[in-house]
Amino acid sequence: MTLRIVIADDEPLARRGIRQLLAAYDDVEIVAEARDGAEAVRIIESSAPDLVFLDVQMPELDGFEVLRAIDPERMPSIIFVTAYDTFAVRAFEANALDYIVKPVVESRFREAMKRCREHLLSRAALLRFLASPRLLVGNVVVDPDEITWIEAEDYYAAIHVNGRRHLMRESLASLESRLDRATFVRVHRAAIVNLVHVREIGDTTLLLRDGTRLPLSRRRRHDVEEALRKFAARCTMSTAR
Repeated sequence: MTLRIVIADDEPLARRGIRQLLAAYDDVEIVAEARDGAEAVRIIESSAPDLVFLDVQMPELDGFEVLRAIDPERMPSIIFVTAYDTFAVRAFEANALDYIVKPVVESRFREAMKRCREHLLSRAALLRFLASPRLLVGNVVVDPDEITWIEAEDYYAAIHVNGRRHLMRESLASLESRLDRATFVRVHRAAIVNLVHVREIGDTTLLLRDGTRLPLSRRRRHDVEEALRKFAARCTMSTAR
């Protein structure tokens, strides 16, 4: 697996230092470098890297403003690299993968890269599960029919299974593309529902069998109604057989 990397830092020496540390790795590709926050946003959105080394204090936009400007569904892994340790709490609240204080020590850099690889390998394993008839949710393998609904939460997806809620660092768009679209339907920009668990549909809400009421986007209402009709017809045919 080749890691596609963006380096975002307004200091040329800092960018060169990251480049030199990355030179020890055969399976990385530096796709671009950004000299300020606005440029970082443009590059990240256009190149879709796997990992970004992101400085906190930059012209135009700081590192946290860069994260807010990026679509959460297209958010790469982030490792903050900064001269200050005072932003560490904010960085992890923003779901950064790691936080390195300058000057960057080689052993600390290796630790961050190891964490990134483990994260991406776990994600790859998750995607393989999502492509199979069964899913890995948290540390539990479940049948997709056990999933009631999925909601977006910051940079995570919260998967509701048998009354329990599991967080997964994956976008709804990615999950939606791998689940059976005949059963799992996006009802709102921040929610996917398993049609098995829908009790009734209202004008602007969906009521699930467990009593959960979810918002229903007006522009998605027709698609949801059509999906429910097809789902009901399939259930009827299956029962008739």
